[in-house]
Amino acid sequence: MSSLPDRPTTRRAALSVLAVTAAAWSVGARAQAAQELRIGFQKGSFNLVQLKSLALLEARLPGTRVSWVEFPAGPQLLEALAVGSVDFGGVGDSPPVFAQAAGKDLYYVGAEPAKPDSSAILVKPDAPLKSLADLKGRRVALQKGSSSHFLTVQALKKGGLAWSDVQAVYLPPADARAAFERGAVDAWAIWDPYYAAAEVAGGVRVLATSRGLTNNNTFYLASRALTLREPVLRTLFAVLTEADAHVQAHRKEAAQRYADFAGLGLATVHRVLERRPPSPVGPLTAALVAEQQQVADAFAQLQLIPKPIRVADIVWRPGAAVASR
Repeated sequence: MSSLPDRPTTRRAALSVLAVTAAAWSVGARAQAAQELRIGFQKGSFNLVQLKSLALLEARLPGTRVSWVEFPAGPQLLEALAVGSVDFGGVGDSPPVFAQAAGKDLYYVGAEPAKPDSSAILVKPDAPLKSLADLKGRRVALQKGSSSHFLTVQALKKGGLAWSDVQAVYLPPADARAAFERGAVDAWAIWDPYYAAAEVAGGVRVLATSRGLTNNNTFYLASRALTLREPVLRTLFAVLTEADAHVQAHRKEAAQRYADFAGLGLATVHRVLERRPPSPVGPLTAALVAEQQQVADAFAQLQLIPKPIRVADIVWRPGAAVASR
């Protein structure tokens, strides 16, 4: 009759099995995460909308489950990115500044060329406001922490006004338009396609565009986990650039595709395209980081963010690991 193994031997064997099982689960979880890619986008994310419609990313990353999540503006998108609900997304210049100042764990990974004609401060056609200085004492609707926030900061500065000289009314784009149309605010700072839609619909006058005030840059941000997957980021840059090239070569088709997605008229979409330059995507340049630092410094000086920040601290560099936080 064979003897039973002693208790210590049995315990060691059980622990060994548990360790192997835990390791397998860990590897499986990592593999599952590596096969998922969640993209955050907005109506104004022209390249991302085209990319989604053309399904270029899914074709280039076979075996990866790609999901798309729409947000009303950049601040909401970056909040989702910071809490792990999405992995990658496109926003304007201000949302990353507010996110970094709040200690959010996310990173700049890419950018598009400037679009200085794609945002504006709008007023009613018969409004007595004729210059930026006339905004003094007025109510200005804008999305807090969005590109329209920095546009308003710069517009007031050019008009010789302080931030305290206006009443900022923080509203997302749809609510801001409604407030503007019913006369609850005097001016509306907004970006395309909302800007173009308001123009085409009529009942607005452009007090100032962002040209000469801000370059209205577009940035792509990612989670810490995605910065460790450089081939995936390279693929994202490549397919976004491919989608943009398709827009340039097939503008009529691209306009219709965007109109169908966004529920906009073709006249509005063509207005967006008129002021949108070719927009290939790649890593941030040193000049762009320096420009973004100026955005951050402007918000810090006005105490609109809780502390000064160093933009370069959260910029991903190809071939290098992101800085520890």
